[in-house]
Amino acid sequence: MRRRPPFNVMIVRPIIAALAAFALASAACAAPPASRPVPSPQPEPRAPDPAPRPIPVPPSANPLPPVPQPEPRPVTPDSTPDAAPPATAAERAARRVVRMAEVPASRVPVARSSSRNDTLRARALNKSVRVCSGGDVTLGTNLDPAWARMAAERLQSRFGLDDRPATLLAPLRSMVRPSDIVLLNVESAIGSGRTGSKCGPRSTNCYAFRSPPAAAPALRALTPAIVVGNIANNHARDAGDAGVDSTIAALERAGVLVTGGDTLATRVITPAGDTIGMLGFYTSTETPDARDTAAVYRHVARAAQRYPVVVVTMHLGSEGISAQRTLDRQEIFLGSIDRGNPVAFADAAVRGGAALVVGHGPHVLRGIEWREGGALIAYSLGNLLTYGPFTMRDPLNRGAVLCTTIDTTGRVRRASVTSTVQRAAGVLARDPEARAIILLDSLSRLDFPVTGVRGEPDGTLRPRPRR
Repeated sequence: MRRRPPFNVMIVRPIIAALAAFALASAACAAPPASRPVPSPQPEPRAPDPAPRPIPVPPSANPLPPVPQPEPRPVTPDSTPDAAPPATAAERAARRVVRMAEVPASRVPVARSSSRNDTLRARALNKSVRVCSGGDVTLGTNLDPAWARMAAERLQSRFGLDDRPATLLAPLRSMVRPSDIVLLNVESAIGSGRTGSKCGPRSTNCYAFRSPPAAAPALRALTPAIVVGNIANNHARDAGDAGVDSTIAALERAGVLVTGGDTLATRVITPAGDTIGMLGFYTSTETPDARDTAAVYRHVARAAQRYPVVVVTMHLGSEGISAQRTLDRQEIFLGSIDRGNPVAFADAAVRGGAALVVGHGPHVLRGIEWREGGALIAYSLGNLLTYGPFTMRDPLNRGAVLCTTIDTTGRVRRASVTSTVQRAAGVLARDPEARAIILLDSLSRLDFPVTGVRGEPDGTLRPRPRR
């Protein structure tokens, strides 16, 4: 138990403290007035200031800066030892940011495009991914009942086949296995019922396709892998805006991922848990426009910031037998339709970060580039399965299934091609002559002497040896 202090101590101590405080107050009142108040007594007199202090000015007349800064000192040889210490790294970085912000936007340097500039940087994947791609796929049309009846009779009489989408797709199953992702261009609307047609009664170069609703589940049943359908093309809107909505709804309801509907990349989750972004482009303002290469670069670069691997598909270029060559210039179809510059598009996509670019639209095969940094560009895989009023004479009946392996660094390491042929509209088979690999080897060497692929007889694609 704590001991209490004596009674006399408890009384005397407060009295002594009060007397001491009274004495100090009396001394302060008797002291002579000073030029400025002294907050507390000092043991020693203070040294005088070297210069008179300025008279305070009200803040409204002369506001003081929030942080006082030292007065600038002239730098001379004699004052060098006393100069301010050098700026820290953080201060130098802040000054650079300020200087950059003061530069007009028109003077900010931008990267110059180059047809052979591959800026694909290494990415990290948990596991390599195998992507198999094909060209145009049309699974019939109910917008032309007369043609549909005639074509169904021909399939039955000549080949013993029915015209159900699942039957038409059956030969393709073995060509896309094994794979993790299958990417196809859905070259039609999907739906049923009455609708208007984009073609006028006297049109001579207009074709409208709308596949039956069974096309969507048939595409999903093609393979156990993930199936992605591109709708950025010139036939997905053949049944109007309502037809686009029905097409997207049918594909999504069946479990097919859709790309090409807008400028946002479609997220694809691989079996290993990696995410890949896919973007589709076509030469139209109704879709992500492949002719605006600056926008293409922005969209792909935005996707590359989010996903470790970006795959781009493009529907552009002129059409027909005379459109097999790939030129670095604007291509015109039917005398006036701007179908874009495929090489400029591919450059923009690769500079943005695309690892794989898959092309279609010309209805014929075109060359393939394999850039030194690992990006692969297939300019057109031709007609894959086109059950509609198409011309099927050679080489329009030749196509290819391109299968690529993207390794854990995000680069294409292996690629191969399966040659296909359509014996009639919608009758797909492997090409025993393997004409696709022969055409691809020749066209790649002609149009891209440095970066064009070399096709082996077994369908393997290899980079052409550098000279």
